[in-house]
Amino acid sequence: MSAGETGVRGRVGEWGIAVGVATALLVTGLSEQHSATGLDLLGYTLLTAGGLVLAARRRAPVAVLVVAGLCAAGYQAAGFDVPAVAYLFAVYAAVRAGYRTITVAASVTMLAALPLAALASGLHDTGEAFAQARGALEIAWLIAAGAAGEALRQAERRADEAERTREETARRRADEERLRIARELHDSLTHQISVIKVQSEVAVHVARRRGEQVPQALLAIQEAGREATRELRATLQALRDDDTTPPRGLDNVPELVERASRTGLEATLTIEGQRHGVPTAVGRTVYRIVQESLTNIARHADAATASVRIDCGPDVLAIRIDDDGKATHDTAPEPGVGLLGMRERVTALGGRLRAQPRGGGGFTIQAELPLNRTS
Repeated sequence: MSAGETGVRGRVGEWGIAVGVATALLVTGLSEQHSATGLDLLGYTLLTAGGLVLAARRRAPVAVLVVAGLCAAGYQAAGFDVPAVAYLFAVYAAVRAGYRTITVAASVTMLAALPLAALASGLHDTGEAFAQARGALEIAWLIAAGAAGEALRQAERRADEAERTREETARRRADEERLRIARELHDSLTHQISVIKVQSEVAVHVARRRGEQVPQALLAIQEAGREATRELRATLQALRDDDTTPPRGLDNVPELVERASRTGLEATLTIEGQRHGVPTAVGRTVYRIVQESLTNIARHADAATASVRIDCGPDVLAIRIDDDGKATHDTAPEPGVGLLGMRERVTALGGRLRAQPRGGGGFTIQAELPLNRTS
């Protein structure tokens, strides 16, 4: 069942109870002998209103409590000897919503107001014993309504706590599984990758010492081994990350650009604006966008220069990464996993991402990330 259907059924149920209570109050009032005076018409109106207001008891429990109490005192003062059934429902709803102190204060006021209203209308001139018995019954019903509301509130709180505990348990198990996978990957892959890397580097070293030409395939294996080692180390670090180490963010971007410069790419970085106070999630996304972009430039762009510009505005952080590679509108590459990952990160934060070839050649990536300073 969808949330919309559940909401509609809930509202229908609330109105059903409200109409039922209003009908019961009105029928009880009509069963008494009253003339069609203005005061009696007011009493009938208050009987009906006191029941119908219960339809809003979930959305505004305190307001419903006050209105139901005023209606009960009003029709008692008008001469209608009808129990304050609607007020009992209002007490139950208010206590269930957590307004215990307000409910107790309102109920004490009602216990004083109802006998006064009944005496003012001449309903209870039959003796002190009857008035005392009626007062004790009203107190008992109020206590019962409040106890029922408190019991259901505690039951709902325990259910929420149990659900939260299940989620925490599932999250802990997922973290444990992630660490187990990290250990298995480390044991099964790191050794083999390291062997390939070492053997290829030894072969290249021996060939160069002999003055022989190093085969391109061997050089490719050597570079692939180095790259695989770096990526595997980064992947294992991500799997092992248990949120105890500070996440990489905006302050780590200069390190990325410097590392890219050491590979032969002429990379520059410009950061404008106030970087302090940038949310952690935004800083982490900036780091990943710059990291993925520089990696793609080094691998695929055949570029000599790259520029990274970050503008930290009051509401939006803008990123622009340009290169002078060989990409054109006619030879634009298909979006890969890295670009899709960048787009997903940006979209998750409510931002926008553009990735396209430049008019004069090369590629550009632009992203805008909204800043929520309260996060």
